[in-house]
Amino acid sequence: MPEEYRFDVFGRAIAVARKAEVWTVFDIGEEGKRRRADIQIPAFIAADELLQYLDDIFHESATPARPCVRVLPDGRWDLPPSTE
Repeated sequence: MPEEYRFDVFGRAIAVARKAEVWTVFDIGEEGKRRRADIQIPAFIAADELLQYLDDIFHESATPARPCVRVLPDGRWDLPPSTE
């Protein structure tokens, strides 16, 4: 079974799954459906480095309401409302 991690990337819900030493990234729609995202994560990135890696590559998308990438709680895809 692949490892899977969920993140709020500055208002974009994504899932990052690892299978056979390869990271695959999915966009998560409001209805919970997944589609492959055009995001590449190098295989050498460890699971505990994903949050920082995503924050580093998407930092231009930061806003006062969403200043950093966050881990989404298990079982939830809905993002908290933006205060912008």
